[in-house]
Amino acid sequence: MNTLQKEIARGVRILTGGGVIVFPTDTVYGLGADAFNSRGVDRIYEIKKRPRHLPFPLLLAETSQLSMVAEAFGDLGRFLARRFWPGGLTLVLPRLASVPSCLGKGPTIAVRVPDHPVSLSLIRSLGRPIIGTSANISGRASCLCANEARRQLGDAVDLIIDGGDCPGGTESTIVDITNGTPVVLREGMVGRTEIDQAYAEYCEAMKNAHRHRL
Repeated sequence: MNTLQKEIARGVRILTGGGVIVFPTDTVYGLGADAFNSRGVDRIYEIKKRPRHLPFPLLLAETSQLSMVAEAFGDLGRFLARRFWPGGLTLVLPRLASVPSCLGKGPTIAVRVPDHPVSLSLIRSLGRPIIGTSANISGRASCLCANEARRQLGDAVDLIIDGGDCPGGTESTIVDITNGTPVVLREGMVGRTEIDQAYAEYCEAMKNAHRHRL
């Protein structure tokens, strides 16, 4: 087991115990906790100095984990996930009523499957989604390397996994699809034109499917 694998294993133990870690993703460094552990989630709010009414996005290892946090995916969600996951697209979906209240009390939840081996190893080993917010204090710049995260967060976290520079260099794009059409809430790694093109292709595919059923 190499050094990075040991750090990942240590990270999983910390997450399991309600701790908070910093880890690399394909976009920026993430600040993570077990999404179902209220102590870890509360600590992230405190570390980031983030208002409690703003929920955190979740990172999944695969689409099958959606059933833990979100209602039915829908045709549009499946289409966009096939196109952009794993990758820099966060989808806003209707949340399950059973989702812990520590993750917010609104009707939606934001989810993403990252394209980074460290992130995916952490989530798979934990067996549950993890908080995937950027590893920075609210209002300050996102961190693209472990040293930047260390300078901002210092000893406030239990572990910083150094996986080198993040390849994306910017946050994910957030798209709300709860009303059946994609609404870009934040443009990031995936450009707005890419979302528009994907939606046009989705609409065309739906039209063709409907014609074939007639």
